[in-house]
Amino acid sequence: MVRLQKFLAQAGIASRRASEAIIRDGRVEVNGQVVTVLGTQVDPVKDTVAVEGRVIQPKSHRYVAVHKPKGVLRTRKDERNRRILTDLLPADWDLKPVGRLDRDSEGLIFATNDGAFALRITHPRYGVPKVYEVEVAAKVPRRVLRQLTIGVEHRGELLRAAHAELLETNRTRSWVRLELTEGKNREIRRMFATQEMEVTRLIRVEIGAVKLGELPVGKWRTLTETEIQTLLRKQ
Repeated sequence: MVRLQKFLAQAGIASRRASEAIIRDGRVEVNGQVVTVLGTQVDPVKDTVAVEGRVIQPKSHRYVAVHKPKGVLRTRKDERNRRILTDLLPADWDLKPVGRLDRDSEGLIFATNDGAFALRITHPRYGVPKVYEVEVAAKVPRRVLRQLTIGVEHRGELLRAAHAELLETNRTRSWVRLELTEGKNREIRRMFATQEMEVTRLIRVEIGAVKLGELPVGKWRTLTETEIQTLLRKQ
């Protein structure tokens, strides 16, 4: 069962608030009866919902994992006609990218038409971990990794990794694995900038329990039901 205004919003009729106004105006029928009470519960499978006489079909949700290439924008449109994430997906799906992954970064990103799922993945209060493998143009000492987990300040904002691990290093280059639970703008690049180090490659390899794995660059796959339910559980 789902609240009527949520059903209308998920079906793409209007926003949640606008759907409430439509209900109050007496423009919605459930099984042939006008309903004006907000919060009325409907069964999307069994009940027939109509707006101004037009039967509304429940919108099926899609959840996909995409291997975003470097150079692709995670936005849904770009005035300069640069390549965007939705160019990699079927055009008629109308999915929205979930969370941040800037143009110069690559790796795992989700796309969905389920706003509640997107909120669960991105809002800091849910603490869904995101794991990155980062190439840095410098030898990264372990004291720097410790500092990143304690926290660093960049332009008045505290940035902190939940976990930091050195994968390999030499005198001119290092690979570091970082886990974050927030999605601040260009957070990892800013972290290393406070240490006067430049990030030369950034790959997101995990979101929660979902791994990038062998998914080819520029390709997508549907999330399994188990993956979806695991992501929706409290971390």
